Amino acid sequence: MMFWLLGPKLVLILEQFLFSFDAAEELKEAIAKKNHKLVYLYNPNLVDEIWKGSRPMPPNKPIRIHELKYAGVDVASKLSFLRSELIDTCSSAIIVSMLDEIAWLLNLRGGDVPHSPVMYAYLIVEVDGAKLFVDNSKVTPEVLNHLKNAGVELKPYDTILSEIESLAAKGAELWFDTSSVNAAIVNTYKSACDRHFEIHASDRKGNLHNGSNNQSWGPSGVYRASPISLAKAVKNPAELEGMHNSHLRDAAALAEFWVWLEGEIDKDVKLTEVDVADKLLEFRSKQAGFIDTSFDTISGSGANGAIIHYKPEPESCSVVDPKKLFLLDSGAQYVDGTTDITRTVHFGEPTAREKECFTRVLQGHIALDQAVFPENTPGFVLDAFARSSLWKIGLDYRHGTGHGVGAALNVHEGPQSISFRFGNMTPLQKGMIVSNEPGYYEDHAFGIRIENLLCVKQVDTPNRYGGIEYLGFEKLTYVPIQNKLVDLSLLSVAEVDWLNNYHAQVWEKVSPLLDGSAREWLWNNTRPLVKQ
Repeated sequence: MMFWLLGPKLVLILEQFLFSFDAAEELKEAIAKKNHKLVYLYNPNLVDEIWKGSRPMPPNKPIRIHELKYAGVDVASKLSFLRSELIDTCSSAIIVSMLDEIAWLLNLRGGDVPHSPVMYAYLIVEVDGAKLFVDNSKVTPEVLNHLKNAGVELKPYDTILSEIESLAAKGAELWFDTSSVNAAIVNTYKSACDRHFEIHASDRKGNLHNGSNNQSWGPSGVYRASPISLAKAVKNPAELEGMHNSHLRDAAALAEFWVWLEGEIDKDVKLTEVDVADKLLEFRSKQAGFIDTSFDTISGSGANGAIIHYKPEPESCSVVDPKKLFLLDSGAQYVDGTTDITRTVHFGEPTAREKECFTRVLQGHIALDQAVFPENTPGFVLDAFARSSLWKIGLDYRHGTGHGVGAALNVHEGPQSISFRFGNMTPLQKGMIVSNEPGYYEDHAFGIRIENLLCVKQVDTPNRYGGIEYLGFEKLTYVPIQNKLVDLSLLSVAEVDWLNNYHAQVWEKVSPLLDGSAREWLWNNTRPLVKQ
């Protein structure tokens, strides 16, 4: 944004490509309440004029095909599903701008965004065709043939607005998810409709939604949530198989990493938080199908672990202190799946306070893992399960308990979540993947988080009140939880059984992938606990 001061009034100039239409309108309304004004930036783009020749070149890593054995459903079938949605809403075409939606729909993956296997692109899907707007230099002959077979035409990335104008001139009813499509595209369409059909803007006032699924009709488009988001969130059998397999390889890498780290600590080797993150990357990169980390590794010793989104930097990070709690939140992108796991450990003797807090976080983790709930239950309903044990002693944590996770895609995806922030009414459905990550953070002292990924599954119950189905969770993550930090006196027999059963599964599933010291480490860290 750029700012101009005209007397007592402030004028903000907004770069339309950088804001969704909903976000821009919300900002516009907020500014107007202060008697200021927001105007949209049109050509010439003043920001580009300032950059001139010093602007960095856009990324141009080659796009790759996400093989059908991992995707599970071919592009033709996905486009057919989307076109049926267009017909149902009397739309001529849908504008897709969410990069993970484009990647999922076309069974493609890219390398334009760190940690996320997506490419910069726009996609227009019509009832009788589709156009992908992308830098042609990224498109290999194999990808070009893949797109041609699916009936997808390639167009230059920077011609998206002219295509929108052309469609408006033909009278096309375009479908926009204004929570994600940028303001430049929506405003271009609205202006073109005004020019070509002489429709006054006031005739369409109130049509746009604010992130809800409420449908609005009008001569200038259909405005409602993208149907791709939910379809992508419900994983098919091939996607779930890839997630299971990638998590087991990831678990093997983590076992090799943890035995290395504990060995270095035992030898009094001084390691920084960055050293630890770099070494974990080294172990993961040796696994088949590894592509990248799925986010910047959070490697926090002592007080740094209490910083929820901490990112260690070489010039300012701490040395790992064997006498303090160490929190490691990390994940990876594999060709067949995406991982996200947090473990908190102590290399020495934890205090009674640390053990109590850790155990109560573990109790919340177990409670959510074992939750059984009726279909059509939104995730926020389950959030309290993970907090209850902490609440009993007046503790809590300042983040949601779970987020959606993509299959070989973004590590954070919607629409589902498990969060105390009321408002997300998306029901959890069979095949969705969510994280289970309660925590506790004592400022300037330590942080604790225990995170596994879970897949929503159907469960059998003795009764089916009202004939509805019940759902629960299946674990994807199989890495030991440190027994040393558990205060057994706080756990029920059922909770001890959960931990022992989990560790038995870890051994059964991961030990075949290990040998030597890593296999021995796994054995030692999956021994059952006995409640006296």
